[in-house]
Amino acid sequence: MYDRRVLPFYMTYPLPVGYREEDTAIKDLEYLQQLYPAEARKCHKTVMAALNRLDYDGSMIYDEYPDRWQLHRLSREVLEIMKREAEENCPEQTCPPEKWEWMADMIHLVLLNEILRRRHCPRRGFLNF
Repeated sequence: MYDRRVLPFYMTYPLPVGYREEDTAIKDLEYLQQLYPAEARKCHKTVMAALNRLDYDGSMIYDEYPDRWQLHRLSREVLEIMKREAEENCPEQTCPPEKWEWMADMIHLVLLNEILRRRHCPRRGFLNF
């Protein structure tokens, strides 16, 4: 009639639903990053290259409280790389300084966003576009 079986302790707990929710959040983030405007995609690509060099165990991007000055310095390095690329591609065109001011802010935001993503899904394949 009534079958009473003894189950191991790990089978009595429900399946972790949080993993599926986290996975869908990461997929949504990756999809939305593909919809970035052209300038933001260039920034994201350069930021990804810079963070790939810093993606190792013990890196400052995985510190509990990353140093604000180091993050600011990293975003300035990415900005300098983008300036050099712009000069190499179009040496006759000069970009106004106002463009580089807002570009610095955008680079810093993209950098912080990418660090946050890497901290919450480490060792996962990253999109490169």
